[in-house]
Amino acid sequence: MIQILRIEFQTSASGVVSELMARIPDVRRIEFENAFYADEGNWIESLLVTTGTPFDPESVLAALSRVDLFHHEEVSDESADRRTYRLTVVAHEPYPFLLGVILRGQAIPNRLELHDGHSNGVVTVKEWESFRTLADRIQEQFGRFELLSVNQVETTGEALGSGQLGRVLRNELSQDQLTVLRTAHRLGYFDVPRRASADDIATELDIAQSTLSERLRLAEKHVFDLIFSVSENAPNGDADET
Repeated sequence: MIQILRIEFQTSASGVVSELMARIPDVRRIEFENAFYADEGNWIESLLVTTGTPFDPESVLAALSRVDLFHHEEVSDESADRRTYRLTVVAHEPYPFLLGVILRGQAIPNRLELHDGHSNGVVTVKEWESFRTLADRIQEQFGRFELLSVNQVETTGEALGSGQLGRVLRNELSQDQLTVLRTAHRLGYFDVPRRASADDIATELDIAQSTLSERLRLAEKHVFDLIFSVSENAPNGDADET
């Protein structure tokens, strides 16, 4: 029987979120709501930022050269004593990037946040050997790994994003586009480094490479259109699109 382990740990702060933490006034916590790799070190990230006082995301992020802000909205109740903002950004993350290390270790990230100058994470791994390997990598790359808790569980739990983006995409993309994206993902086309080429995907689907390229481009465009579209329900129309 496979042992599934839920690990809670703490390590050193790093990456773009640590720069945001240093620049946002009265910040309490920054949580990764969702994140996935785009290309060439760029990650698309949805961040929940909790502060004690209001702040202007555009002004704060304008000073950071490695971050592009695509959308922001306040999601906290007006009566709340803390303010919570959702920021959708493309961040050029330096190597090593904690989430990248977690994913390369074949662990499932359940929660990842920054507060009090530390990165706290909850991940799910298979068996003790996978946990030890991941702990060693985090210690080596970030100089610190502190185990907070470990429990044996029966399910992997929800990953970052909780499947919300996936449900939207399945409803919006055509079957051909979904098939191309699923096959590309399964074969490792989006892995870093890539484990499959466009030729490999075309061969797997038994279609011409020109057909594959067109479907893949349309699917990727549709994905980005969905991610970066301005929300009609954003408070006070407070949203950005480039």
